[in-house]
Amino acid sequence: MMPLLTLDEASRVYRTRHGLFARPSEVRAVDRVSLEIAPGRTLGIVGESGCGKSTTGRLALGLEVPDAGIVRFRNTAMPLPGTPAWRALRRDMQLVFQDPLGAMDRRLTIAAQIAEPLEIHSVGDKTERADRVAQLLRDVGLRPDQAVRHPHELSGGQRQRAVLARALATKPALLVCDEPISALDVSIQAQIVNMLADIQAASGVAMLFISHDLKVIRQISHQIAVMYLGRVVERGDPDTIFAAPIHPYTRALVSAVPTPGPRRRDRIVLAGEPPNPAQRPSGCAFHPRCPVAVAGCRHEDPPARILPDGREVACHLAETPSWIAA
Repeated sequence: MMPLLTLDEASRVYRTRHGLFARPSEVRAVDRVSLEIAPGRTLGIVGESGCGKSTTGRLALGLEVPDAGIVRFRNTAMPLPGTPAWRALRRDMQLVFQDPLGAMDRRLTIAAQIAEPLEIHSVGDKTERADRVAQLLRDVGLRPDQAVRHPHELSGGQRQRAVLARALATKPALLVCDEPISALDVSIQAQIVNMLADIQAASGVAMLFISHDLKVIRQISHQIAVMYLGRVVERGDPDTIFAAPIHPYTRALVSAVPTPGPRRRDRIVLAGEPPNPAQRPSGCAFHPRCPVAVAGCRHEDPPARILPDGREVACHLAETPSWIAA
């Protein structure tokens, strides 16, 4: 199956200056990331805050232009922002925000905001748009009377459902969900995740799901990518990665996932904090915090390797995983 979206060695660098006469510094937010998403499938991206998850999502949507590499949508290079070709693609890809209240206009009713993308892209006439809005409200579990309410009159979960309805209004081929449930209660999180899965099964929409919650990523994703300091360090099938993570960073993340029963003794606590992106360590960026780093990790950037089980790992020790059981 041909990928709907492809990131091929995509990088995004921001240049900052601290002080009028200071030398500019570079922050490599995304570093040579290669990912694919097929129609009807979900790719989950997980990692600590500041690892480049959201910037990757913006690259996928064409909201950011890569400094190196290329982003392709339907096997065509992403057009530059603001061009007619780029505007035409807005109908085919949508973003679901983390903060639903901040993503909505507090002066407009829910129905007006869901209908807005249809009006912008000239989809149907007034009656057809009203019918589409009513259908979307039903699809996301909102009542007809809530259509005339304003965002502040809804709960957090209801607002996120309204944001999702607006994102689905134009029947996009790709949804980028950037921490869409992190601000919600656990019970509401489960409802939204199940609803997204049902919508995907019914419509075939592809999703890039960004989250720091590994349990949610495992539940909703067909493939997951673990990011650290702008790079994908491990990518593959969720069950395979959760059963036997190989990269030391992935191992630490998986060990921190709460599980029922007695307290686990294999919890891996990483030392220190993630490095400053403007002062990346030499070699493997993870080596200052890695409990199993060897001399080569300090000097050589590990290439991504495809292992026999199909996963991709960027670690010098990936092909000698006997240390995992240590």
